[in-house]
Order: sequence, then structure tokens, then C-alpha cells
Amino acid sequence: MFTSGGRGQSAMGPPTAARMAASPGYDGRVTPLAARIVLGHGASGTAASMKPYVDALAKRGVDGRAVDLPRGRPEAAVEIFLAAAAADPGLALGGHSFGGRMASLAAGRTHVPALVCFSYPVHRPGQPELGSRVAHWPAISCPVLLLSGDRDPFARIDLLRTAAETLPHGRLVVFPGAVHGLRGHLDAALEVAADFLLGV
Repeated sequence: MFTSGGRGQSAMGPPTAARMAASPGYDGRVTPLAARIVLGHGASGTAASMKPYVDALAKRGVDGRAVDLPRGRPEAAVEIFLAAAAADPGLALGGHSFGGRMASLAAGRTHVPALVCFSYPVHRPGQPELGSRVAHWPAISCPVLLLSGDRDPFARIDLLRTAAETLPHGRLVVFPGAVHGLRGHLDAALEVAADFLLGV
């Protein structure tokens, strides 16, 4: 596992303690945990497919909630994250692949405490280039954690490293041999994510 920073590591302040309010995808529960994150799924997934993430984070002291994102409607997906952030200013955003990308677009439009992206899809498989999928990254002011495998066909590692440098407060963690979805490395990635969120 290799780590690197973006343009600057953020100064991690004390965790905030806002209440969880009802918003799209939430059940209205109030949590006493300081570290909270809403997670979006990949393009072919659902909120249920994020259960391993939610369960693993909960074991590490982070309250994770998964939301269903509309297929083929990116702007509507971004709005779900924006609504969640408005309902709870202490809520971090994140997700797997498409979900992380939509969360990042929301993080570029509003203030959130942190952003966590698992297997961010920098480009389409077989079309390695930096383009619109990372053009908004310089506008993301919060601490960002990127977790990716160096064999991910959606993120050629040299391009991902270059893109990560445009994040004002970015950290990239690379798992050697891991593919899209971080199979075989997900538990380790979630450990890193939990430590990151508990330190924000």
C-alpha cells in the first residue's frame, strides 16, 4: 500500500457533532457518532451493495449510510448528496466508483467535512485520459481520500496520481495488484477510510 498527498495535507481539526436529519435516502435516525458518511454505489450497484462498506465502517466507529442513486441521471444523483450535506453539515460524502464521482461533484459545490472515494473512475476503460471527470477537483476544498488499485482499468495509476495533485487537500492510497472494486483489499481500504474520517 502506497500513500501520497495532493497539493497539501489538510490540518485535521476536532470532529463536529451535528444531528442526523431526515433527507433523501435517510431514515431520520439521530446518531451520537461524530464521524458520519453517506455513501453512493457504483453504476451497476444499489444501496444494498454498499452494505459491506457500511458494516465495516460501523465496526470501526464510523456511522455509514448508503443511498440509492438514480441511473442515467447524474445531476439527480448529485442533488441527493447535496441534500444530505444540507441536512447534516457534519456529514462526509463518498462512494464507490460512480457514487464517489457524484459525491465529489457535490463536494465541489458545497462545504463538507471530508470526501472518500473508492475506485474513482478517472476515465473509461481503454480510454486513458484526464478530462471532465476530474476537472472539478481543484474546487473541492475539504480533505479528500482516494483509494484505488494500480490495476484498475478505470484509473490508470499515473493519471490518477497527476489528477490527485490538483486536489487542495488530497491523499491517494494505492493498493498494489488491486482492480476496480478493490477486491481482496477492501477491508484494508475501509480501515484507512475509517482512520481518515475519525481524524477529520
